[in-house]
Amino acid sequence: MAQPTTFNILMYSHDTYGLGHIRRTLAIASHMRQKGVNILILTGSPLAGRFSSPEGVDFVRIPGMIKKTNEEYLPLSIKINARHALNIRRNIIVATAKAFQPHLFIVDKAPMGLKREVIPTLKWLKRRLPKTRTILGLRDIMDDAESTRKDWRDKGVYEVLEKYYSEIWVYGDRDLYDPIVEYDIPESISQKMVFTGYIPRLVPMRHSMAAVRREERISGEERLVLVTTGGGGDGYPLMEAYLDMLEDMGEPPFRSVLVSGPFMPRPEREAIARRAAGLRVRFYHFYRRMEVLLGLADAVVTMGGYNTTCEILSQIKPSLVIPREVPRMEQRIRAEMLSRRKLIEFLPWEDLSPDSLRDKIGALLDDPEPYCRAMGAFKFCGLDVISARVAEFRAAQEGEAGEAPARPKKKRAGDAAAVEG
Repeated sequence: MAQPTTFNILMYSHDTYGLGHIRRTLAIASHMRQKGVNILILTGSPLAGRFSSPEGVDFVRIPGMIKKTNEEYLPLSIKINARHALNIRRNIIVATAKAFQPHLFIVDKAPMGLKREVIPTLKWLKRRLPKTRTILGLRDIMDDAESTRKDWRDKGVYEVLEKYYSEIWVYGDRDLYDPIVEYDIPESISQKMVFTGYIPRLVPMRHSMAAVRREERISGEERLVLVTTGGGGDGYPLMEAYLDMLEDMGEPPFRSVLVSGPFMPRPEREAIARRAAGLRVRFYHFYRRMEVLLGLADAVVTMGGYNTTCEILSQIKPSLVIPREVPRMEQRIRAEMLSRRKLIEFLPWEDLSPDSLRDKIGALLDDPEPYCRAMGAFKFCGLDVISARVAEFRAAQEGEAGEAPARPKKKRAGDAAAVEG
């Protein structure tokens, strides 16, 4: 079966909860696009159309699903049973791969997709397009070691990684967290792993920030605290405690902007909006250009998902991270790891209160320099490493008659060979 002459990249982002998967996928796609490259993103995110789509990048929307528990998912909008919705998603994914004939298939985070929906596509590619490179992209931390090992053993994930993936890109630094050790990954799989380093995020232009500062009526002398809970599905307690803090303070010595996230339940979102209005605090349930608000902030209060963390570190913003611990410990582990290196300030979820918020935020605003110094030295090399791998894949496809690129040497993110540029 003849493949097209362009270099086609198909990306899969299941997007059942929050905004992290689609934002990471878009950041990577935006960097990979170049002449002769077509990128198609399969996503279940209902918000995909709200983000700007660069030239050469397009979406195929599959029916959205919403997570109820770690194992239970329901259709987000259409009124059909979950099994029917999953069948539709699975068929769209396979049909897209057959029509698009990708040279590179990148799966975000879930090796088998939602409820194994990517497995038929991986099997078809292996059988009909064996020269297609299949890539699993993993964030730095999945969950605590014991839970991840059990989950991967019970679901057969190790076998899938061995059988169906050409490479595994870990969007993190092995010196900070080593999933090979933590998740008991055998050598036959670990030799496929490339530690890319963290994925940097867009830093806004000054004129963009100046325009938003005028819109928000924030003077150059005023300090701004941004509170964001990512997708927002579990962010209500944090927003509530923050507003309690503002009420207790009476006249805070800083301005506040709250962004709840589009998945905060409507009653909770409306309650936060009413209280914010009473305190003359600007509130948004979704902000299309979060990087601009982050650029304006003197401090950020957040729950510390992977993507928000990358945005904070990219813009060198002092931050207070209050990570959730349910349904996974991922955010807590990351927050503890980064706080030990003075990259963020950490507040355990069980210690969340108006008083603890006031003390931590006050300290951040009064003495941000240690955090800024540590963040300024933090190395981002994720997109450079990814670009190097894609360039090798393209060279193999275009100039070496389909010969596979050399298997990457195992390298630790941060080594000179791994972080060119």
